[in-house]
Amino acid sequence: MICEMCGKEVPVTKPMLVEGTKLSLCQNCARFGDEYKGANTTPGAPVPKTVIEERLQRRERRMQTKDVYSATTWELVEDYGTVVREAREAKGMDIDEFAKSILERRGIIARVEANDLVPDDKMIHKLEKALNITLKEEVQSGSQVGGSGKKSESMTLSNFIRKE
Repeated sequence: MICEMCGKEVPVTKPMLVEGTKLSLCQNCARFGDEYKGANTTPGAPVPKTVIEERLQRRERRMQTKDVYSATTWELVEDYGTVVREAREAKGMDIDEFAKSILERRGIIARVEANDLVPDDKMIHKLEKALNITLKEEVQSGSQVGGSGKKSESMTLSNFIRKE
């Protein structure tokens, strides 16, 4: 076993409480802590994780690779400006009133409605909440795009070489 304070390999460690943290310590380092009286004192009960074990597990999860091509993502609908304008008009508000109600400038709302400005996530959330609409849709990425059922050809170097 390894002492969690000094890092030495020792045959036996003892659970101790050092400044509010449970650590497994060797005999030499045990003098720096207090006796640990945990809730799980019955034999065979799971031992509470130490801080170091928890951090190692979090680090392991963080370091795992993610397949970004197989996941579904949320993307802005294609004609978001029309959706926003129609929802605003359905509420009976002109562009000035609506801009004041969500604390945005009139020009920003006008550009969003004209599809000249792609709103950021904060603005999308404001628009969705104020107009009771959804501006994002779930999109499957990866090999499912296309939908024709034909096997897609992969890109090769010959796709980029000009043949004369």
